[in-house]
Amino acid sequence: MSSNKGFFKENIAVGFMLFALFLGAGNIIFPPLLGQQAGEQFFISIIGFLITGVGLPLLAIVAVAKNGGDLQILSNQVHPIFGVIFTSIVYLSIGPFFAIPRTGAVSYNIGITPFLTESQLESWVPLFITTLIFFSVTLYLAFNPTKLVDRIGKLLTPALLIVILILAVKAFVTPMGEFGASQGNYSSHAFSESFIQGYLTMDVLAALVFGIVIVQALQARGVKDVSKQVKVSIFAGIVAALGLSFVYISLCYIGATSVHATGYYEDGGQIIAAAAKVLYGSFGNIVLSATIILACLTTSVGLLSANATFFNRLFPKLSYKAYLIIFTVFSFAISNVGLAKLISISLPVLMMIYPIAIVLMIVSLFAGRFNHARIIYALPLFVATVVGLNDGLKTAGIKIAAYDNLLNLLPLQEQSLGWLIPSVIACVIGIIISLVSKK
Repeated sequence: MSSNKGFFKENIAVGFMLFALFLGAGNIIFPPLLGQQAGEQFFISIIGFLITGVGLPLLAIVAVAKNGGDLQILSNQVHPIFGVIFTSIVYLSIGPFFAIPRTGAVSYNIGITPFLTESQLESWVPLFITTLIFFSVTLYLAFNPTKLVDRIGKLLTPALLIVILILAVKAFVTPMGEFGASQGNYSSHAFSESFIQGYLTMDVLAALVFGIVIVQALQARGVKDVSKQVKVSIFAGIVAALGLSFVYISLCYIGATSVHATGYYEDGGQIIAAAAKVLYGSFGNIVLSATIILACLTTSVGLLSANATFFNRLFPKLSYKAYLIIFTVFSFAISNVGLAKLISISLPVLMMIYPIAIVLMIVSLFAGRFNHARIIYALPLFVATVVGLNDGLKTAGIKIAAYDNLLNLLPLQEQSLGWLIPSVIACVIGIIISLVSKK
């Protein structure tokens, strides 16, 4: 019993660190929007969202931990070339191309703009100054990744939880109103729509990436044994999953009950800002700003550190610190493009790579029983790639008629889940082929 208590006490900081790394811009702005649009379909919608936002990321942590905390090692089970290409795409998507710039843009849009005048909002200077300060702090914290547990797990996470609790408790004790009517696809396909919306959090991709950060933190604390690293990683994943579940349910509930008090919005950041003002007045904006900036900062640090570590290992001619500087400057520049453009550009890419990531992660959990036969990976991943590519192109406004008409014959394709059943069938076929060839 005492050893279990010791294990819990020793590694709870790692779990808090992982939770803080997950809890970023998308995790704050998308749940309120889902809650408001789901309305009366709140409960079924939150289940779909929690599967992609919590359940699958937890499985991803387990999958990566069993492969040494390294996405590339996991991807190499398919083929070394696939390992390099897919891992690089994931890191760049969750890093300097989309997710890291988004943390800076969201920090400004929700954390700073409520305190600016109309003339200041029309100028590019406030955004420039905000993101400059934001990424300077990010770079400082990321320069020494071995101290991430102390700096994030023990300092920023408790502060982050406190400000979220302030909003959540008030919303549950004194609700702003009843659930509104379901909007759009939520009225007919609430589960599948919320499942797809979970892509926008990028939690599964983040889970695949954060494995390196966890392993580094554990090694810095003297944990060298791989089996113990896996055990601690799973424990940390459970802690993060519990924290994320609380945050998602709270923010979705705030959105679902906000309609009568705030009206409908097309942006989750506007919803939570308006709700905070209703719940706490001007003080609500201060609480919200603190929440957003802390959440975005912790995620930015983790993603920056993970990207620099990966590309330093892939192309070691540049040092870890050099990659940190390059990615920080690039993210700073992209963040000044604006939040709306970032989201519109990132969604098609996520529609392409999310099915691949989910299939790879799930297959890796049981493929060891079949000696990680490549055919078990290759067939379902090929299917997921073919269908995901079409979904991404359609989301980007590019439609290839023959390609699209053929895939429309797939079950669940209307809900953008056409890859699911064919991938399962392809995996079963791969298992049969591997067993037959072995005999």
